[in-house]
Amino acid sequence: MLQEALRDAVAKTKQNIARFNGRFPHVSENGVYHLNDNTDWTNGFWTGMLWLCYENTKDGEFRDAAVANVESFRQRLEAHTVLDHHDIGFLYSLSAKAQWMIEKDETAKKLALASADVLMKRWRPNAGIIQAWGPEGDEKNGGRIIIDCLMNLPLLFWAARHTGDQRYAEVAVQQADMSRRYLVRGDDSSYHTFYFDQSNGVAIRGGTEQGYADSSTWTRGQAWGIYGFALAYHYTGNPLYQETSLRMSRHFLERLPGDGVVYWDFSAPIHAETKRDSSASAITVCGIHQLLLSLPADHPDRAFLENGMKRSMDGLIHHYATIGKPDAEGLLERGSYSVRGGASPDDYMIWGDYYYIEALMRILHGHKGYWYE
Repeated sequence: MLQEALRDAVAKTKQNIARFNGRFPHVSENGVYHLNDNTDWTNGFWTGMLWLCYENTKDGEFRDAAVANVESFRQRLEAHTVLDHHDIGFLYSLSAKAQWMIEKDETAKKLALASADVLMKRWRPNAGIIQAWGPEGDEKNGGRIIIDCLMNLPLLFWAARHTGDQRYAEVAVQQADMSRRYLVRGDDSSYHTFYFDQSNGVAIRGGTEQGYADSSTWTRGQAWGIYGFALAYHYTGNPLYQETSLRMSRHFLERLPGDGVVYWDFSAPIHAETKRDSSASAITVCGIHQLLLSLPADHPDRAFLENGMKRSMDGLIHHYATIGKPDAEGLLERGSYSVRGGASPDDYMIWGDYYYIEALMRILHGHKGYWYE
């Protein structure tokens, strides 16, 4: 079934090259992806899908489309088009850095390193954080971090390795430490966001932007934490990051519904109309797979993690994948962008599609994504 799922995903991705015609998918409405001209935070996921499909098939059509995308990302960086946010790793790890990993293309490597410099401009030394959104000094967001940023830190760790400049890694470690201390609660759930006094870094409060409530656990945020801390452990060897990923994984898997795919928030009231987030489960499969790479064979939680990963993957394939729907644009149904905000609450999410393919490639072929080499 895994092989069939990957073949189906690759075939749909190939169909979408012509459908999207050089533009970038974001989220869908009524089964049709919204496209943009490389202006959104999600555009790297489509490029990452192309690279994964190229590695799986060696079909040059995927490579040509991916290389054209990387050129678009070069132009975007040069023009600094909508890059005043922290999601630079999502954009450039899956595009330029992926090309360097696959082909050792030095131009792509330089572009990825330049993007790390853009992310470093989000560092706010007074608060000791990477500011997620808004301009420096912004009244609302000037001292705000969000859990998603953990997936952007690998770009900085990688840049430190390839330049010898440890400032990148120092910033990444400080952000990971602040995230671990303030975003992860004592019961192993997580805040989506946290606010600090931007002048001195004094902690103010946790909150949410897309979850059910400030005190709830938005499942995609929990997924970012699982994967992000597993990657931080890979780069640093700090056992606290491994432990945090493990704790967050247990919290997530203990709350799986019967079909193995989570609702959009662990605190949301459950009824017939409660939205799912298939993308959160896809991210978590990848994160747990990454975590398992670092755990010994006799670890007491290993069987629980492996079983939970399998339940999640089986649930995605059997209940949410568009297998048997050859004209579908997306790979996973029932993703949610922002249930709280009413934005694509039950649709295709391009990041859900990306992590679904990455999960299949990890399980079937031992691929590790483009977050490190």
